[in-house]
Amino acid sequence: MLKRLINGCLLAVLVCVCSGPLQGAELLPGAVVQGLPATDPLARSLELYRAGRSDEAVSLLRGLVVTETAVDRQAAALLTLGRIYHDLGQYRDALLYLQRIPASLRSAQVQLVEGAVRIAQGEAAYGVPLLKALEGSGLTPGDERLRLQALADGATRLNQPLQALFFLHRALAQPQATEAGPLLQQGHALLQDRLREPELAEAAFMFAGSPLGEDARLQLAKRILARNDPAAARPLLEAVVASGVAFPWREEARQLLAGLSGTQVAVGARSIGVALPLSGRYGTFGERVRRGMELALELRPLNPPVQLDIRDTGGDADTAAKLVTALARTPQILALAGPLTGSEAAAAAAQAQKERLPLLTLSQRDGLAETGDMVFRNSLTSRLQVETLLRHAMDQQGLRRFAVLFPENRSGQEFRDLFTQGVRLRGGAVVASQGYAENETDFRSQVRRLQGLEPNAADPGKVKAKFDALFIPDYADRVGLLVPQLAYYSLEPVQLLGINGWNSPDLVRVGGATVEGAVFVDGFFRDSPLPAVRSFVEQYQQKYGEEPSILAAQGFDAVGMLLSALETPGVRSREELRQALARLQNYPGVTGSTSFDPQGDAAKGLFLLQVRDGQILSYP
Repeated sequence: MLKRLINGCLLAVLVCVCSGPLQGAELLPGAVVQGLPATDPLARSLELYRAGRSDEAVSLLRGLVVTETAVDRQAAALLTLGRIYHDLGQYRDALLYLQRIPASLRSAQVQLVEGAVRIAQGEAAYGVPLLKALEGSGLTPGDERLRLQALADGATRLNQPLQALFFLHRALAQPQATEAGPLLQQGHALLQDRLREPELAEAAFMFAGSPLGEDARLQLAKRILARNDPAAARPLLEAVVASGVAFPWREEARQLLAGLSGTQVAVGARSIGVALPLSGRYGTFGERVRRGMELALELRPLNPPVQLDIRDTGGDADTAAKLVTALARTPQILALAGPLTGSEAAAAAAQAQKERLPLLTLSQRDGLAETGDMVFRNSLTSRLQVETLLRHAMDQQGLRRFAVLFPENRSGQEFRDLFTQGVRLRGGAVVASQGYAENETDFRSQVRRLQGLEPNAADPGKVKAKFDALFIPDYADRVGLLVPQLAYYSLEPVQLLGINGWNSPDLVRVGGATVEGAVFVDGFFRDSPLPAVRSFVEQYQQKYGEEPSILAAQGFDAVGMLLSALETPGVRSREELRQALARLQNYPGVTGSTSFDPQGDAAKGLFLLQVRDGQILSYP
């Protein structure tokens, strides 16, 4: 949600940091800063960011930080980089840029973003005072909503749930609070999972006449029902149902009340549970998944309707397991989508299997689907990427001899091992393999060894490679730096193969002509000509004002597959839904045509991409 909030206040941030032509400017959707030409790096970066093209915005801003001599414009670039890196969940990088802003230019907006960053990376005791000090500092409504939501995150981390609800209540009351859904979801998670009965009663009183107050009454009624006191729960439920306050969970209250009255509930009786990290370190990623899920539900209404019951794991494994238990004991929940990170997904999978609740997780962690027959996984795994690359390189192109140049980290070593095993199983050979440090900038030693030479050997002139293709499992900015050195150190061109981390404008911007013809894979390609992908991208942009990421696409497909299973005739129970998922074949998802193998892992065709004429395009 941070991106939507800060996009609205981006101009104010820059006006406070900058002087000269930016003073009094106005930034409108799709427009540039008045008084600056569209080609100005600062104006262009803002336009790109508001269009959801963060990678390109970051590239321009990094260049501006290095080349700009005006300290006010350099500070504006640093602040915007800090903001973008917060949105990407890269909090250490965000702080590095924010801390480079001179003390004389550390405005309220700098303090605002730093406080939000500190809280998001777990330093609530440091970040909360920073944000509280901004009370009454004249922030714009968008800035104030950001401050209050971050304070709610901080209070939650400090185990002050009522204080967190107070901040959310104030955020919802801010002028132009157009995106109340995520704030209400954050409050809903607190009311469900963090408050005891006396605190729920206090919250219902404190926030009476508001959506949070109605939700507090509903949760209090559910707690009372859980201890088998329907007479005490009934007046609470009747009050919620009769309330005129706009309230997303009124239908749940109606269902509970109907159950107490012995009447049949037909409408809205089916729900899909969702467990995602919506706060904390991974909150930005969970938010992107959530948006994709909600869009899928909106575009595919069922009769009777299906609801999403969204819970916040906070990225914590224990919380995820407890949420699975709570959802499994809610009769209308037929399946669960999520979580996202490895540890919470593993805990959720074990508990879902125990509770016999079908789980469709999005985590890349190996072995999740092997937990049991109730667990399915739809994710862009390392193994799936390698298999797709090798089908192309070996089965279709006939290449047999390979080299691997990999970063010496867990991901790089995993890709190296999977690639080497896959090549051997297909009858090929990996004839050379070299690692490099993550912060390496000079690759002479590695290239020389790939050539079969000593690292300090004299330049031998052009050396024909002893392999047909070179696999580099790293990210675009590093690959763009590395690949030109292959030619510089006299290695003749070979076919380059890469992973989804290559799918970034940085690949071509940094690598230039040296990456021409490179082939790599991704689980989502927003520029795909496929009608389903084009429609999804257009609908997502229209709803959220930004381009979708692979996380949004995975969330969209996860809910889409569950809805498809629920549409299957005869699916009325969790076991019947599990069977429908197991039989799912060639689901036309925006992350590729998807089926589930006997283990429960997604078997899908990834997007094969290639650099052609300086652009990243579908292959061929």
